[in-house]
Amino acid sequence: MGRKAGSIYINPKKFGAFHKPCMKEMVTFLSCLALHSNCDEKCARQKDLLSTCMDSQSKKNKSMGSINYHLQRLSRGRK
Repeated sequence: MGRKAGSIYINPKKFGAFHKPCMKEMVTFLSCLALHSNCDEKCARQKDLLSTCMDSQSKKNKSMGSINYHLQRLSRGRK
């Protein structure tokens, strides 16, 4: 059930930590909520910034697949 010996494999969890696009906006919104006792009206600006960031991220092109899928394709063609 595991991987074949000698095959190429990259752990995608290591690469997930590099790119977190809306982390700054989310942290500012959550700290504003904590500061104002979960009052959305006082944190409307931070909420708008977070929603615009998330909307812009969803409109970007999706990736063609995982890196491991492409590595397997390349190794099949090499044999």
